[in-house]
Amino acid sequence: MLYRLVVKQDSNGQIVLTPEQQHYLKKVLRMGSGDRFIALDGRGKSWIARIKGTSAEIVEPLNLSTELPITATLVIALPKGNAFDEVVRCTTELGVTTIVPVISDRTIIKPSPHKLERWRRIATEAAEQSERQIVPNITEPVKFVTALADLVNLETDCYICVARSDGKSLFDCLQNKQARNTVIATGPEGGFSPKEIETAKAAGFQAVSLGRRILRAVTAPIAALSLLAAIAQTNNQNS
Repeated sequence: MLYRLVVKQDSNGQIVLTPEQQHYLKKVLRMGSGDRFIALDGRGKSWIARIKGTSAEIVEPLNLSTELPITATLVIALPKGNAFDEVVRCTTELGVTTIVPVISDRTIIKPSPHKLERWRRIATEAAEQSERQIVPNITEPVKFVTALADLVNLETDCYICVARSDGKSLFDCLQNKQARNTVIATGPEGGFSPKEIETAKAAGFQAVSLGRRILRAVTAPIAALSLLAAIAQTNNQNS
């Protein structure tokens, strides 16, 4: 098995290894010059690479296919504590394309600038571990109502998950979806406020249910993306 690392390239196409990556390859994995690993650019390209001193060189390109056949965007109201770390890790493994952390009326946490750097590092590590071709984009936290306008377009299906909803289930909606771009919004502890739900619906979001039980703010986005990934892969195999 070849280990995977998300790397950067210099102007000459040479792979640049950070001090942390050099330490990981040489001290943790006990690899040295001439040993090979899989290098990823985090945007879809990958290569077999060979360690060369403190850098690495490309040996040959790889043609991999591990991504979902759709674009999946999760809009997630930030949960309290460090729970968002686990959301980033799990949804990255499941195939999310973009994560939009938002601050809603009931959001408790006030994220500091270093949190975004931490989340992006977690996403990179999860992408390497789960053998993905891309690293999900994590945007800077914004207010929920601010994010809405940038997400809706004619080629996107948008859903907002609402607890105790009489609307259709997300599962049923995804079975009949047409667009290849999907946006799913999940709320914080206590859910989105009634005003936020109505604002989202006015912007083009469809209110959906994740079932009869009340899911935690950490569980809901993972459950939603699991449904989306399973249905998208099944539909792609049957098409």
